[in-house]
Amino acid sequence: MVGYAFMGRVHSQAWRSVRAFFDVPITPVMAVLSGRSEERTAAAAADLGWAAVETDWKELIRRDDVQIVDICTPGDSHAEIAIAALDAGKHVLCEKPLANTVAEAEAMAVAAERAARRGVRSMVAFNYRRVPAVALAQRLVAEGRLGELRHVRAQYLQDWIADPEFPLVWRLRKDKAGSGALGDIGSHIVDTAQFVTGQTLTGVSALTETFVRQRPLAEDSAGLAAGAAGAGETGEVTVDDAALFMGRLSGGALASFEATRFATGRKNAMRFEINGSLGSLAFDFESLNELWFHDHTLPAEDAGFRRILVTEPGHPYAGAWWPPGHGLGYEHTFTHEVKDFLEAIAAGTDPSPSFADGLRVQRVLAAVERSAADQSRWTPVQ
Repeated sequence: MVGYAFMGRVHSQAWRSVRAFFDVPITPVMAVLSGRSEERTAAAAADLGWAAVETDWKELIRRDDVQIVDICTPGDSHAEIAIAALDAGKHVLCEKPLANTVAEAEAMAVAAERAARRGVRSMVAFNYRRVPAVALAQRLVAEGRLGELRHVRAQYLQDWIADPEFPLVWRLRKDKAGSGALGDIGSHIVDTAQFVTGQTLTGVSALTETFVRQRPLAEDSAGLAAGAAGAGETGEVTVDDAALFMGRLSGGALASFEATRFATGRKNAMRFEINGSLGSLAFDFESLNELWFHDHTLPAEDAGFRRILVTEPGHPYAGAWWPPGHGLGYEHTFTHEVKDFLEAIAAGTDPSPSFADGLRVQRVLAAVERSAADQSRWTPVQ
């Protein structure tokens, strides 16, 4: 694994726990962790369960005891690491968004196709696909339970940088993150909407805003210096704080998206509602074990949204864990992700979401940025 901060910790938990709950055909061995600071990386490896340490990711890729490379770094390094690993014959799991630009994502998708012809697999880590309730929503849509889809509403609401004194970490720098709320959390709702509906966005009309444009300089959680920090010094925020956009799906449904890190009081409210001719679905990650379903074919006297507690053995992923009613949490989505990845490698099949799926999301993000820059005119996804 390359990187050991927030994403590195949850990915490590997934690699450690997957074998205990799923009968995966491959037993993962947490061989080596890579980070730039030897001291910090060694401490993280000891905490997270990695056997060895490398301070150069290129050395990690050269190791014979490494067959899978898990990329948990900021987006500016995804393309270089992933392409080198795939060309070296390593399977690759890469955090989202796939890259910082469409050009980088295109190069990664080409490398993934090239590697797949040699039996080398790759997957982008859109973990919310692996929430049991979200996977159940996708199943219900695929079964036709909602009929013709007409509306999709998706939101991702957080408030973790609403304080103007919050420091200028790497997620607020375009050179490291590519974009702000749009790529960090907006990519999740774009992928989730396309996954659940089975359709793709064909065009968008967007607005973005940066509410706090200067922030205190500080060393961020990845150990990257944001600048020569001194008392009272500030630096420029070069990404969006919020993105709003409308879109149209390939099946004709209308869609709206909102991604913000300034929704005070909201911590991780990843939500969607889908309305169709035969019914509706609604989900909120802050109640992640629940899916709300409305069957519009029932008489009006009996109709209405009803709660499905998604913890039954027949629900996606849920049967491997606890008895019904004993809910799952955020970290379990990554265990499900690792489980699916290992099964695909063993079966010799391409896992999902693929780098091509990640590229489709990247193209939507780029269209949103173009639309916002052009004062919200309709912008095709190209």
